[in-house]
Amino acid sequence: MAGLDAAATPGVLSDRVHASRPRLGRTRLVCIDGPAGSGKTTTAARLAEHLRAQGCAVEAVHLDDLYAGWSGLEGSLWPRLTAQVLEPVRRGRAGRFQRFDWPTGAFAEWVDVPVPAVLVLEGCGAARRACDPVVSLRVWVEAPRDLRLRRGLDRDGEGARPQWLTWMEDEARHFAAERTAQRADVRLDALGRITGTSS
Repeated sequence: MAGLDAAATPGVLSDRVHASRPRLGRTRLVCIDGPAGSGKTTTAARLAEHLRAQGCAVEAVHLDDLYAGWSGLEGSLWPRLTAQVLEPVRRGRAGRFQRFDWPTGAFAEWVDVPVPAVLVLEGCGAARRACDPVVSLRVWVEAPRDLRLRRGLDRDGEGARPQWLTWMEDEARHFAAERTAQRADVRLDALGRITGTSS
């Protein structure tokens, strides 16, 4: 399956989702992880669009909305996500999280998360070991470091270079400790092509 054209990837991922069993209550949780700037958000959007076209109820949660700023990869992130989203959905209740507003550096409005058939959780740290008991599919997206940094600075501006470099160090330590890429069920490259799958 490795080496398929990127256009085939959403279909392959959706097939894997449908073949999996719900483990977050009646919801299938898909965790899309990888370094910043690798293409996770694009992958999540394409998968969600494909699933919705099949008539599947999908909700997407982006960890960019939950990090408490540039130092938010660890700390309270996972406990908040679990308490506010994952545990309510597991119990068949809508989740609700407070969105972090990056320009103001503070948490802002609350965002409702209805109970879906598929919950796509996207962001650095989404597929950490803590998700293993409830996840149905783990997707790893990677890209060369220079490309990821360029994408980030194109989006956030050259003034964000120090924060980006620090974040990249933090995420590298996180991924090494969690063995995120090695634990993934499907691995994608920067163009969205499948480079490897688990059995």
